[in-house]
Amino acid sequence: MKIALAQLNYRVGDFGNNVSRIIENIEIAKSKDADVVVFAELSVCGYPPRDFLEFDDFIRRSDEAVALIAEKCRGIAAIVGAPSVNPAPKGKPLYNSAYFLADGKVLAKAHKTLLPNYDVFDEYRYFEPNRLPYSVVEYKECRFAMTICEDLWNISDDPLYIRNPMDELKRLDPDVIINIAASPFSYNQPETRRDILAKNAVAYNLQVIYVNQIGGQTELIFDGDSMVIDEQGQVVESLKKFEEDFCIYELQSAESKRQNAKPGGFRTSYSQNSISLIHDALILGIRDYFGKMGFSKAVLGLSGGIDSAVTLVLAARALGNGNVRAIMLPSQFSSDHSISDAVVLADNLDVQYEIIPIADAFHSFEATLKTQFAGLPFNLAEENIQARIRAVILMALSNKFGYILLNTSNKSEAAVGYGTLYGDMCGGISVLGDVYKTQVYDLAKFINKEQEVIPHNSIVKPPSAELRPDQKDSDSLPDYDILDRILYLYIEMRTGPDELIAGGYDAEVVKKILRLVNNNEYKRYQTPPILRISPKAFGMGRRMPIVGKYLS
Repeated sequence: MKIALAQLNYRVGDFGNNVSRIIENIEIAKSKDADVVVFAELSVCGYPPRDFLEFDDFIRRSDEAVALIAEKCRGIAAIVGAPSVNPAPKGKPLYNSAYFLADGKVLAKAHKTLLPNYDVFDEYRYFEPNRLPYSVVEYKECRFAMTICEDLWNISDDPLYIRNPMDELKRLDPDVIINIAASPFSYNQPETRRDILAKNAVAYNLQVIYVNQIGGQTELIFDGDSMVIDEQGQVVESLKKFEEDFCIYELQSAESKRQNAKPGGFRTSYSQNSISLIHDALILGIRDYFGKMGFSKAVLGLSGGIDSAVTLVLAARALGNGNVRAIMLPSQFSSDHSISDAVVLADNLDVQYEIIPIADAFHSFEATLKTQFAGLPFNLAEENIQARIRAVILMALSNKFGYILLNTSNKSEAAVGYGTLYGDMCGGISVLGDVYKTQVYDLAKFINKEQEVIPHNSIVKPPSAELRPDQKDSDSLPDYDILDRILYLYIEMRTGPDELIAGGYDAEVVKKILRLVNNNEYKRYQTPPILRISPKAFGMGRRMPIVGKYLS
């Protein structure tokens, strides 16, 4: 039996486009003599649909789309993901379902049992977990165990759920596991994913056919990485990361598979560098945010520092250098090399740039507030005025020319509130908001691995906001190597202050950093969406109270 894996980029709620792409790939699979073609979780409506699922019209359109796709499944079968109505009088109104389409109709459905409700996932808000008896789908003498994403993830040493769908499906003697997924990217996810799928293949002595989507969906980035894993846990087919892809895999016959099955452990083959993955993920996230929103051009403030430099390179690679505009906004505190470094980078990328000094606007504000600020020293208020002047100019260009403003703040700054609300924290999308400062340096080195794109001086000079004379980030923050390690342990690993101090970190530094993180939740609440590349990003995956009193 030939099974096609169709790894596509969907758009939430765009039924016309999603159905068209699905049908197009059904025809391609049919032309290559495939028996079944498999698509991703909730592929018909796009993932994650969130509160669109609460609209009856949305569900009606999804049902109509499934019927339209089913009509095209003659001489071939397809597995697609879509919501389905729960007919029971009690429970959530919908299931997250895998539809098996053949002979012009819905031949079978399998409902997702394990509904993730952690980090960025909120599926139990909408869906009822499957509580019905399991069944396999038989088609052309092959028995399919249809599962949906999380259904295969309860195989770790510390299971999150009390039920394991494959334990029950295995008793029905399936020939292969089909898993349709919407598994978002983080830099450790590909290796973890392959490990989980390999464990399933070995545990149940079955081949696993796994199909994930690709594309950016606001904060979430999906990397694809669809694959086929054999009974020994080996990856025997692997689709591209961050790109649409298609392949056909020929299953062994059920009898041959039983005769040739071999016991043994699993081994994954994943080894790609995480910085390379982060680079590719951010480019896809930018490209899809603009493309799916109907925008094509970006603007950003280019300071000569490392953050805006990396952001500009990523934007130019995602959108094309002709679609990115860099604005240099020097103040009286800006160094000469800040402008020269920025100009060199813009020239290296062949990106349009302008220099708009802000000194006159700042002096105008000083004059306007002369009476109110009389006799008071220059402090944070004047620093923030400069940052907000820059934001006003960038947003004016955005409004006038239809650009989307790219935010250039990194995760280290966002974590401790080292930024100005309505100033350098504004923008339409935050490119580096889930990238620690030390990772930003790694990205810059990766970008420069073949030739110097980002000026060397932008990488090696001490980082500075340049909002007062001789200002350095180190005036306000610990060294980034120390800061980022503490932030990672606290944010990603949820390590408490006592454990951090016991681990050798200075007690006062730990207390200060954790206090800054918790006290600045109100700032992060007002920042643009952040492209997620880590296991714990600010935004929808990290929900903290603004007025809480913990470690603050």
